[in-house]
Amino acid sequence: MHPQDEIAAAIEAVRAPDEDARDAARQRQVHLTKPAGSLGRLEEIAVWCAGVRRDPVPNLLRPIMIVAAGDHGVALAGVSAYPRAVTAQMVHNFLNGGAAINVLAAQAGADVRVVDAGVCVDISDPRLHIAKVRAGTDDISEAPAMSREDAETLIARGVAFVHGECAEGADAIALGDMGIGNTTAAAAITSACTGLRPEVTVGRGTGVDDERFALKLDAVGHALARNDADPTDGVGLVASLGGSEIAFLAGVALGAASSGVPVVLDGYPTTAAALVAAALCPQSVEYMLAAHVSAEPGHRLALDHLGLSPLLDLGLRLGEGTGAALALMLLAAALRSHREMATFEQAGVSTSAIETAPEA
Repeated sequence: MHPQDEIAAAIEAVRAPDEDARDAARQRQVHLTKPAGSLGRLEEIAVWCAGVRRDPVPNLLRPIMIVAAGDHGVALAGVSAYPRAVTAQMVHNFLNGGAAINVLAAQAGADVRVVDAGVCVDISDPRLHIAKVRAGTDDISEAPAMSREDAETLIARGVAFVHGECAEGADAIALGDMGIGNTTAAAAITSACTGLRPEVTVGRGTGVDDERFALKLDAVGHALARNDADPTDGVGLVASLGGSEIAFLAGVALGAASSGVPVVLDGYPTTAAALVAAALCPQSVEYMLAAHVSAEPGHRLALDHLGLSPLLDLGLRLGEGTGAALALMLLAAALRSHREMATFEQAGVSTSAIETAPEA
């Protein structure tokens, strides 16, 4: 299928979440042995997921963590504390199970899929999924990141990849990223979508000093001035300002929504991918769960633009999908309590006693 057709078919397949399933889930929550609302956002998550999965009592059996990696030309402008070679080195670390995401995904019971969406070097490993069109992107402060055709291909490959995972039983998709320089691209995309100046969307990423931070601000400013990205054109947006892994993950988010599967966002770059997916298909946002708000100041602004409220605020700024892995644990807890907690009738508990009991 041509990339344009693959993307169009995914957009067409995204349906509004099932409100009947959500109503039934809300009714179940009322009858569980607890005061109404006492589990706070866990209740909200369960009801939200019921609509997404079109099931009043959904389960979580096979979550998948998709970590996409890509190199950024803008990294050569000195915007990061780390050299671009670290991207490929970390891909090896992911494959060998030594990274933070491997540990946290294992705790969450999620299989990790590592994807080369645009790493500058070729990595030969049967465990690595190859989706790249080109080795790295161009420097967005001087030119578009990639051609429109390359962006379409990466988005379509993300759609196809997640469709394959969902066909094999994946019932939640968490997004992870790796790419030196990708918070620079995320800030540029966020500024383009929100109209906010780089001074409020650019953060220190890996912990850059004042000199590199100034270079990063300058790079984003030049990228916005030279590329003139249209925030309503998802393909053009990521082609102008994004990264290979951001384009691929935008396709993953769109493909998961079209499969009726929840999408758990991680930090700033994955939220930039969500902005691209939202530009392609606004209704896809209804399938997204914001895991956390990172230490990057623009991340909260991007989430606000999407209308998403993060579950956690732990000062994370690692990426890789680490925050999303933590949110998968909360999602599992929310669904398990929704599914397995006894009702008042089953437990023989008086609802009047619950209603009059003082708060703990």
